[in-house]
Amino acid sequence: MTDDLEKLFDKFPFFLYKTLSNYSYKTQLIEIVLDLGRRPEARYSIGLEYLAKKVISWQDLDYITKRIGKFSNENRAGIERTLHRISCIRNRQFVITGLTCRVGRSIFGAISIIRDLLESGHSILILGKPGVGKTTIIREIGRVLSNEMEKRVIIIDTSNEIGGDSDIPHLGIGRARRMQVAISESQHQIMIEAVENHMPQVIIIDEIGTNLEVLAARTIAEKGVQLIGTTHGDCLQNLIKNPSLADLIGGIQYVTLSDDEAKRRKTQKTILERTSAPTFDIVVEMNQQNFWTIHEDVKISIDFLLRGEEYLEQVRFLSLLNDIQISSEQSSIQTNLFGSLERSYLIETWHSLNTSKNSNALQLKLKPLVIYCYSISTNLVKEVLFRMDIHFILTNEIKKASLIIGLKKYLKKNNNLIHIASTYNIPIYTFNFISYYQLIRLFSSMGHCESQRKI
Repeated sequence: MTDDLEKLFDKFPFFLYKTLSNYSYKTQLIEIVLDLGRRPEARYSIGLEYLAKKVISWQDLDYITKRIGKFSNENRAGIERTLHRISCIRNRQFVITGLTCRVGRSIFGAISIIRDLLESGHSILILGKPGVGKTTIIREIGRVLSNEMEKRVIIIDTSNEIGGDSDIPHLGIGRARRMQVAISESQHQIMIEAVENHMPQVIIIDEIGTNLEVLAARTIAEKGVQLIGTTHGDCLQNLIKNPSLADLIGGIQYVTLSDDEAKRRKTQKTILERTSAPTFDIVVEMNQQNFWTIHEDVKISIDFLLRGEEYLEQVRFLSLLNDIQISSEQSSIQTNLFGSLERSYLIETWHSLNTSKNSNALQLKLKPLVIYCYSISTNLVKEVLFRMDIHFILTNEIKKASLIIGLKKYLKKNNNLIHIASTYNIPIYTFNFISYYQLIRLFSSMGHCESQRKI
């Protein structure tokens, strides 16, 4: 983790600088709030604390504002070559009466929970409340995609939060390129310009919020560019109820059914349905910093939500030992008397990437798995098997394999491979797209193979 806190503290008056320099909880600091006539506050994820008995004066605010960058039309400023954001509150005469100093951090490894989703190449939308860490996550996503996966990445940086307040972007975004937005209202134009002029494979957008930005995102997705975006919201239902953002998940419309169709479906005559394909294939709900809900197929989740039926959700979180744990939850959405959506969960099963104590994994140790991988990343398969402590061999000869795994759309076209597998009685397991979650489920339940999808 890099946070350049000393550069932020250096902009404050001496009585604050002295307190903050000797502070014990720097790594948990989220923001510092300075309001005229009030005591300065330090805010954390679990609460707040006063930094001094002295109240903030006009001179204190003036001292700080002269030592930072210029404020934009959104009342935001930054500090050169850092990720910190300074936001101001003005009175009716446009004089600054308060400052919110948000700490910006670059946290390497912050996206280990969803790394497999990035490798899938699908567009991902990240939902979360303000302050939960969405910007930190997409900054790390930009670094991973550009440096480690060697993709052409462009970041649309509207408020300089992702790449920092400088013409030279912060090292936290890696080799990703950044396009700054002079006026926030023109963000949608810069999004389209990035695709037309710079040929990116991936575009990263922070805080999609207007109809024009939603339309631009759909246009980019239809051009075959992978999109990584964030927007405010607690969960997927928030997007359904937000007219401006609903098009990100396909749009919602009222449909009137015939009497016969309504009887067949056992529903009312007027129902809600998805209008078109979603702009984003995957939605990640950041419930907490290390506790995320994953919708790996947004189309299915939205359709079940609109019908009020139960559907399977995926929850991922980091344990205290930094193990990535995955659970699948049966979620049902019901409409209460006031027309609002309520969610209830029934936990079905738990999986963990640290499953060496799992009884099925212990059985797999006794005999090596000989695996033939078709059209999937062998590195991902290796990583899962190593984490599960399973004895395995990857082979290039189909006849020697005890198991064939691959993507369904490619495997079904290879009649020769299917014929050989049938002749030698080798099971084939297929996936719509490969992820950590799918592979963990496969290898964890090798003793219950009937639950897996076979050709």
